Amino acid sequence: MNDPSLSGYVGRTIAASARERGEAPWTTARRLLLEDHLGPTILQHVGHEENVQAIMKHPVHTGGSDGILQGAKPHPRAYGTFPQYLGRYVRELGVLTLEECVAHLTSRPAARLRLPDRGQIHEGYRADLVLFDPDTVAAGSTFDTPRTLPTGIPHVLIDGRFVIEDGRRTDVLAGRSVRRA
Repeated sequence: MNDPSLSGYVGRTIAASARERGEAPWTTARRLLLEDHLGPTILQHVGHEENVQAIMKHPVHTGGSDGILQGAKPHPRAYGTFPQYLGRYVRELGVLTLEECVAHLTSRPAARLRLPDRGQIHEGYRADLVLFDPDTVAAGSTFDTPRTLPTGIPHVLIDGRFVIEDGRRTDVLAGRSVRRA
């Protein structure tokens, strides 16, 4: 919900909200969408961990996130997808090796999206780099605190310019929209 007057609905089910309003769930969903100018987002707990891991290991799968940043409680992966891959699925569970995961998050998506100057470290390529500590990188975000930043990522460079340096945000606004070749 984006409208502060509707904040009481954040984190609640449509069914519970409908009971409170004395309406059918469909009516409540429709009215909340209209009252918040189509701003509400929904969080569904679907899928199974074993399927996630099996899909992750498939050679054509690439890492990514469709996390939406708006609203009071975005999905925690909006802030923690990539650290979650590195911390949980590499270090804790061993689903992927570190090398497989780095390719999974960098060169493989760049190739799939036909971005010829990204995804690898080569002379003449865009210098978008995330320097992380494989022993400590972790997603800090949870469903209760979804905007918590990850740990173990001391430096991030976009176009060769520090946007995170020594674990702190800089005032640098780097980067641009990316178009396929």
